[in-house]
Amino acid sequence: MTSVVLTVEDGLATLVLSGPGRKNALTWQAIGELERTFGRLRDDPQVNAVLLTGAGDDFCSGGDISMMGSSTDASVLNEVMASANRLVSTLLNFDRPVIAAVDGVAFGAGFSLALACDFLIASDRARLCMSFARIGAMVDLGATYTLPRIVGYQKAKEIIYSAREVAAHEALALGIALEIHPPERLAARAEELARSLANMSPVSFALTKRLLGRTFESNLAAQLEAEGSAQAVAMNDQYFTDAIERFMRKEPSLYRWPTLK
Repeated sequence: MTSVVLTVEDGLATLVLSGPGRKNALTWQAIGELERTFGRLRDDPQVNAVLLTGAGDDFCSGGDISMMGSSTDASVLNEVMASANRLVSTLLNFDRPVIAAVDGVAFGAGFSLALACDFLIASDRARLCMSFARIGAMVDLGATYTLPRIVGYQKAKEIIYSAREVAAHEALALGIALEIHPPERLAARAEELARSLANMSPVSFALTKRLLGRTFESNLAAQLEAEGSAQAVAMNDQYFTDAIERFMRKEPSLYRWPTLK
């Protein structure tokens, strides 16, 4: 059975999907555990960034099919999907950076889960697949929302309806993956990126993520008004004051995007 292993070190929370014998397949219990864990992290001011990955050589093979065949009771499914939907909502509205490090397979709900993170970085052997159509299941964990916003409407339909595998280099070309790396480099790079993003102004990051998240449902006038209001909040935060003082003293910024070496 897949469990969620959480460690927090120096402000970085690392969540590992741990069920390597089944490629970290998601049981109903694991979905609920993920929801509760992200809820706790959301409310923990000591957590500055989150890294989500899988144990062994895979990220997540999707929902545990052996469990699905015996758990089709409508009330059970409704409860599980409500938990899954709360998880996705928490991820998409999480006010600190969330990085998915994808090695091996990210199929079905595993792929959807990674798409709900701020960034997905992958190993060069990663294989991603919206595999739902293979078993007649419905796409879930928010992928009908996230995938079209990343790859476009037509390409999203092709990826979903074909249920084909998307290799790492194609995922990079489509903008699904931010970066690809050899498997032995993936974890270190994911942590480097998460810790760097954690040095951003928490206020600026949260406000920017909120505005980006609603951009396709908004219009220019609404976005401009929201930017103005958000800028007033950001510029009254101590982080901004300290950053300006550092700039005037010609000191380096606390935040720098970690360039690839």
